[in-house]
Amino acid sequence: MKPLKMIALFLILAPAFTAAQAKTKKPYKLPAVFNQAQYVYVEAVDGQEFNPRLLPEDQQAISDVYAALYDWKRYIPVIKRDEADLIFVVRVGRVAEGRVGVLVSSGPQGTQPAGGPGPSHGVGVGGEVGPPDDLLEVYQRDPDHDHGTLLWQRTEADGLDHPDVPLFKQLKDEIEHDYPVQTASKQKKP
Repeated sequence: MKPLKMIALFLILAPAFTAAQAKTKKPYKLPAVFNQAQYVYVEAVDGQEFNPRLLPEDQQAISDVYAALYDWKRYIPVIKRDEADLIFVVRVGRVAEGRVGVLVSSGPQGTQPAGGPGPSHGVGVGGEVGPPDDLLEVYQRDPDHDHGTLLWQRTEADGLDHPDVPLFKQLKDEIEHDYPVQTASKQKKP
């Protein structure tokens, strides 16, 4: 009799378990800050756009992302980080890269105080190894932290290439999907 009860119980409960498993989880949606933000700042992992130590490829990526933002017209690009709601951080992929530099400088003759700084010269060498894929990250600015809260991150080979900037396009498509811009005719009236 026990096996019969077990089978009957299983047949009664099986549809309930199947229905519970069939429920799909909520699809991922970008954080609401993407809908609320107005101002965006763009920089590279290694620094700001006009940092003389920034690689030309990263400077170009910053410029290309700014251009894409201007064309999109959803956010207002700003030139001061502390004015931004969102911070876009880029890095062009590179397996290995090296820098060599020579510094030679001299102040005007006869103007150096005794024992003060005089002519200087030196040689600098640097290098960087990193992932080969391009990177785009988006942070919600937080004045108490370097970047703030990481909201979105993707990497892709040639993902920051001009003119398409595929990583930016992925982000734009996700934002427009999750938070479509409502036109005046589609907005709900109170």
